[in-house]
Amino acid sequence: MNLSLQDPFAVAKEFPETLTHTLSAGGHSVIIQFNYKGDYLASGLSDGSIVVYDLASNGGVVAHLQKDGHIRAVTSLCWSRCGRYLLSSSQDWSCKLWDLSRANSPDRQVSAVIRSVRFDGPIWSAVLHPSNPFQFTASLYEDNPVYVDTTDEDKVVITTLQTQPFEANEGENSTERRTPDTEPETKKKKTEKHMTLVTTFEPRQGKYIFTGTSKGWLNIISSETLQTVHSVKIANSNIKNLVISSNGRKLAINSSDRVIRQINLPDFVNDSNTPELWEFEVEHKYQDVVNRLQWNSVAFNHNAEFLVASTFGQSSQDLYVWETSLGSLVKILEGSNEELIDVKWNYSRCMIGSTGLDSGCVYLWSVQFPQKWSALAPDFVEIEENIEYDEKEDEFDIVDDEILVQKRLEQEEDLVVDITTMEKFDARGFDIEESFVIPVKYE
Repeated sequence: MNLSLQDPFAVAKEFPETLTHTLSAGGHSVIIQFNYKGDYLASGLSDGSIVVYDLASNGGVVAHLQKDGHIRAVTSLCWSRCGRYLLSSSQDWSCKLWDLSRANSPDRQVSAVIRSVRFDGPIWSAVLHPSNPFQFTASLYEDNPVYVDTTDEDKVVITTLQTQPFEANEGENSTERRTPDTEPETKKKKTEKHMTLVTTFEPRQGKYIFTGTSKGWLNIISSETLQTVHSVKIANSNIKNLVISSNGRKLAINSSDRVIRQINLPDFVNDSNTPELWEFEVEHKYQDVVNRLQWNSVAFNHNAEFLVASTFGQSSQDLYVWETSLGSLVKILEGSNEELIDVKWNYSRCMIGSTGLDSGCVYLWSVQFPQKWSALAPDFVEIEENIEYDEKEDEFDIVDDEILVQKRLEQEEDLVVDITTMEKFDARGFDIEESFVIPVKYE
């Protein structure tokens, strides 16, 4: 009796549901990041080293970056689009750019760190420019964010970014009548310092830098002029996460008021409007009104149709998945026995990864497709129970092989196969890009 196997193409699953892997090699993981192609997973550890897993080989360790690395816990990781470079920031006040072609070099004198920048304080996070892996932004603790250009190895250019939003329209053009009692409060409000907690680039061309402040302001800075071009107040509390979808259409803002806000972004590439005319209206708000959960981290899937978030607190150990078009909760991913911190979405493999707070393990949720035996033979039929088979009259007649070959050639005569032109998209619709392959030491 054959089992009725589900066809993976009959019901398209666009988000994972099952916990399939638990990775714990190297040490206590605190931060993770998938590369653009989805073949590698970088895990930053609490001791400052970085472990790179090869997802194509079922999670085997392909590199362990620790020579000339960080001496304290890693705070952020960011891959270059080509997959060769990896940027890391740490609590040791430094950012390092790793060249993974040197990760497993037989020469022990060769270091994988090709750029290292040290700041005057701790670093919240650092993000690489989408087009240039030698430029990045870093948000510093109790200091202004910076834009760093390390193209020239001997001369590192560090530019301080503006943190104060545009607040000129609040007081100068206002017709509201002021009193002596309210005037000092207005001046005090203007002099309050906005600390930038998180920065990120517009993902397609990197024309703009998005920054979130401790007062709930979203500032947009031009990456060419490094001047603020637009400011809007989103919340009344700290902005912890800024996540832009890979297609650049949606923005998710995670703040300390237990609300995740989803915003539709303008087309920065083709939009001819001036930045002053941009509108950032909140499309959906995601929150747990019953338990009032705080959210640790958020991530979009490849086309921004789904949003996943990890929850704060020992009592909650799940991941929440929402549908962004309606703003409704569609799935709660279970399986871990501890609080989950960082969460990332692997676009190519439809996989969600997260780190555990207590154990430091990396949990991976994937889509499991049962085997479809009918794909092996076109005439194979799957049945749910035993049935009586009726033999055809000519089923076992001896037929000349030449006749069968001739019939097959006649059927394939009109089929034209192009073996020279390379496809631009794979079967799932993703761009086919050449990605760097980390060399492996087989000894």
